[in-house]
Amino acid sequence: MIRYTLTCESGHGFEGWFSGSADFDSQMERGLVSCPVCGSKTVSKALMAPSVSTARQKEAQQALAMETAQKEVVAKIKAVVAEIKANSEDVGERFPEEARRIHYGETETRGIIGQASPDEARELLEEGIAVAPLPVLPDDVN
Repeated sequence: MIRYTLTCESGHGFEGWFSGSADFDSQMERGLVSCPVCGSKTVSKALMAPSVSTARQKEAQQALAMETAQKEVVAKIKAVVAEIKANSEDVGERFPEEARRIHYGETETRGIIGQASPDEARELLEEGIAVAPLPVLPDDVN
C-alpha cells in the first residue's frame, strides 16, 4: 500500500491510500479521486518526504523487540517458578536429606523445594536423584 498526500485545486490537503502508483493513476483517470472537503476532482499529489528507515532506527526497533522478548521469557519463567512453589513443600536446609528419603522410598513421594550447596546437589545427582535449581530472577533480589 502507498499513502499519498493529496491536495485539491482549493488547497485542501488529505490522504489517499492506493495499492500502487498505477492504481492512483487509474482512479484519477476514472474520476474516482475527489477532495473530501469540497468534492473537487482536480486533485494532485503533494510533495512528500520519503519514509527512510535509518540504521539507528532499525537498531532501536531490534533493541525494543529484544527487550520485549526478554520480558516475555522472564514472565514465563516466573509463572513456572510460582507453579513449582505452589505445588511443592519447602523443606529448607533439609532438602538433601528429604530428597534422599523420597528417592529411597522412606517417605511419601511429593514435590519439595529447599536449599542445597553445590556439593550436596552434585552428590544427589551422582546418586541418581533428579534435582534442579530454581532460577533467581532480578525482581527476587530487589
